[in-house]
Amino acid sequence: MTVGILGLGLIGGSLARAYTKAGHQVLACEKDQSMLLFAQLAGAVAGELNTENISTCDLILLSVYAEASANWLEAHAHLISKNTLVMDCCGIKEEICRRCFPLAEQYGFTFVGGHPMAGSHHSGFKYSRSNMFQGAPMVIVPPRFDDPELLERVKDHLEPCGFRSFSVTTAAEHDAMIAFTSQMPHIISNAFIKSPTALSHKGFSAGSYKDLTRVAWLNPQMWAELFLSNRKNLLNELDILIESLTTYKEAIENSNEDYLISLLDEGRKRKEEVDG
Repeated sequence: MTVGILGLGLIGGSLARAYTKAGHQVLACEKDQSMLLFAQLAGAVAGELNTENISTCDLILLSVYAEASANWLEAHAHLISKNTLVMDCCGIKEEICRRCFPLAEQYGFTFVGGHPMAGSHHSGFKYSRSNMFQGAPMVIVPPRFDDPELLERVKDHLEPCGFRSFSVTTAAEHDAMIAFTSQMPHIISNAFIKSPTALSHKGFSAGSYKDLTRVAWLNPQMWAELFLSNRKNLLNELDILIESLTTYKEAIENSNEDYLISLLDEGRKRKEEVDG
């Protein structure tokens, strides 16, 4: 199988390494030519993905920001083979699916939205690894939901990545859920670490501090684009959190122990419910 990859950051680089390790030919498109050369020297990429060889790809994975991915596909759709499966790996789905599903229909190839639920607080090719996706969930947004053969094709093409499970959903449902499970934790972590107290925490922190602050170390440009692209869903989750935090604040301000116990118990029960 010949795999084309747009972008050699953490996700694209890890995809390249996974497919190369599995014995497939990987061609990559990367605006930083020195990074492309480095990936070739590292043995993760066989060559450059360009207008002359796009048509040879069995699978194309778009691993840059959503707008850049859609822009690239719009510019190169006419070169893609009708037998090619194209999938994005972006953190939001509504905008890119809105732009890319019609392209696939127009030019005859297959486009599927995708979101590998794996990553790191580090970014860049140097942190990529071939086992990044081993045991991770993968979210799939297909153009239609009555095509089991397409889903099997997607699973077959992604087999070298080692995903543990696949969830199939709509673009709207994906973006609403990801606002809660991914984007909110990054905002909370990033805001929490701004307390002046954080500067002198050493010797006073343990697991809970590490868990809460891990994703404060993020890529600002990437996450800002994701937040703004999903602003409606994210603002809804922020409103819910702010309202909830206000109740805790009021209980503490008023020394209302019974109410505070009730709030804490509600949270404990919800965690138990969520975890099954």
